[in-house]
Amino acid sequence: MSLQIPRPIDPSLHPLTTGNYRIATPAIQAFYELVVRCLHYRIMGALIYGPSRIGKTRAIEYVRLLLARNYPKMTSYHAQCKHKPRHAEGPFLANLLEAVGDPDPNAGSNPSKRLRLSLRIREAAARAGSGTVLLFCDEAQRYNENEYEWLRDVHDALDRQQIKLFTFLVGQQELLAQKTSLQIAGKTQIVARLMVEELSFYGIRNAEDVATCLNGYDQTAYPEGSEWSFTRFYIHRPSMPGIGWSATPTYSGMHSRPRTTGPTCRADLKFRWNRSREWSRSF
Repeated sequence: MSLQIPRPIDPSLHPLTTGNYRIATPAIQAFYELVVRCLHYRIMGALIYGPSRIGKTRAIEYVRLLLARNYPKMTSYHAQCKHKPRHAEGPFLANLLEAVGDPDPNAGSNPSKRLRLSLRIREAAARAGSGTVLLFCDEAQRYNENEYEWLRDVHDALDRQQIKLFTFLVGQQELLAQKTSLQIAGKTQIVARLMVEELSFYGIRNAEDVATCLNGYDQTAYPEGSEWSFTRFYIHRPSMPGIGWSATPTYSGMHSRPRTTGPTCRADLKFRWNRSREWSRSF
């Protein structure tokens, strides 16, 4: 990058330098479409599984940002399932309380934790103005059968308060094996509530996927509303202001637009959908 060419901001503040941005992939689109489909058809639970280190956690962050933009009245949470030497209800509830922002998640007995969990979610839903709440459980393959039952209890408690909790279990391939084991064991109450839909998550697979991601750099401008795409900021040619990584974008269904939050930007990224747009108008 030539420092002789004037730029609208200090390069040290650019999102590519700070790392405070997200770029979409085809797998993230599939993830988001699954979430929208579950919301539309009132499917309360789904599995998203794939190998480790391919971006599932980042995908959760991206999908939540996009949901906040497209469905501002819906509340979503991201629970990071932790490895535990023993599976007990107290640590399980504390983990969920931490995800919903409880100031002291480890305090109190198990019954008081259950009450506080329902209270925190109910208060957040009331503030948002909707009875729809989404819970993304990351590394969910760490759950065992008891924890799935406790999660089902949370669903039931909220349902009695007219709050619909949609749960998305995100983790490694063991999740699919867990679903099969539960089906064989006749635990249909868990499968039918938490594991109805399935999605195999994947990373970058081919040149078209690479072009999709690079197109996100071409379509994302910072500062927002300027003509300075991420690509132009670092590969500036005055005679070619529209320079991009892909001359003919192969996947125009996703575009990125960062939202300014002080000196950096978080990828509050804008998608242009086909089918999903029809679903989003219906609720």
